[in-house]
Amino acid sequence: MARIPLKTGKTDVPAKYHHVVDGVMEVFGAVRGPFGVLLHSPAMAELLLPLVPFVREKSIVPDVLRMAAVLVAAREREAKYVWGAQVGYARRVNVPEDTIEVIRSKGDAANQPEDVRDVIDYARQLIRTNRCDQALFDKLNNKFGVQWMVEMTASMNFYAFLAGMTNAFDVEVTEGLDKLPE
Repeated sequence: MARIPLKTGKTDVPAKYHHVVDGVMEVFGAVRGPFGVLLHSPAMAELLLPLVPFVREKSIVPDVLRMAAVLVAAREREAKYVWGAQVGYARRVNVPEDTIEVIRSKGDAANQPEDVRDVIDYARQLIRTNRCDQALFDKLNNKFGVQWMVEMTASMNFYAFLAGMTNAFDVEVTEGLDKLPE
């Protein structure tokens, strides 16, 4: 059970923030997960919400690579809710099951396609140590460019932030979502 009552709709926020709830509903179809927490600060939720459609629809980072980094962030942070929600999305954008399983099991990514392997390694390094090997950074930057690096890194860290929110407030995994190993 969550440590605080989660916000679920307009009746839970002041009238001047009803448009924020409408925005959450437009993006997710319901108020749940991290936004159930974030709506305790509706002004902050309003600022953060536009990042979701940007990450999903406007980033130059291809879906499979971006979602591999997002899944690593959720997995490394042991974020059960974020993992479950993002695995479903990752499947919808065609992240292969073997990639999902390597990330879920914290397994060796050596047999993944080179770009996927490099993104998994980059994300793991950043999440685990707050740093990245210069050679790996240079390889990705030289191949994809600075904007790509910024968007991929920001996307991953945005979901690490959401992981921190759901973990701190013990947001439960919604029924039917993919579950992390105990």
